[in-house]
Amino acid sequence: MANWSFDGAHSSVEFSAKHMMFTTVRGRFDDVDVTLDFNEANPSASTVVAEIKATSINTGQDFRDKHLRSADFLDAENFPLVRFESTSVEPKRAGQHSTDYLIHGNLTIRGVTRPVTLEAEFLGTQADINKEPAKRRAAFSAATKISRKDWGLTWNVGLESGGILVGDAITIAIEVAALAEVELAKVA
Repeated sequence: MANWSFDGAHSSVEFSAKHMMFTTVRGRFDDVDVTLDFNEANPSASTVVAEIKATSINTGQDFRDKHLRSADFLDAENFPLVRFESTSVEPKRAGQHSTDYLIHGNLTIRGVTRPVTLEAEFLGTQADINKEPAKRRAAFSAATKISRKDWGLTWNVGLESGGILVGDAITIAIEVAALAEVELAKVA
């Protein structure tokens, strides 16, 4: 098994939620660290831990980002990390060689830990363009949808026309790039 290191420059953790019941607000976390033990020969033996600094939330609007960091939402002062730790990885279609996997794990937000499943795809590997030291690059994509209420994120405002200001469903989209050093003879 190669020792893979997280490539934050080519990775992202993004999210989206409904605003006023019909528009979509998108954002990302700018400070993410991932520890990845990827077993190419047996992906089910792989593990992943992601730690995200709650203060790094970024929707492109300072006033909204401050509110999302506040006790109404992430409470970043008291709960500085959002954390995901895998518990198992399984092929999405049993009995077939596949690049699609289900990554089961525990997601912790505001000190509340709940199970989630990421639908993931292994996008492949290839030699990195830098030859010294020789490295191989791997890429992964994953997504899930959660109910923010399951983590105690219940702040909201009712609308005069009915409905609520902030939707409950949060869609999370993740792109991860990783690098592993390899022997020069193996890079062609």
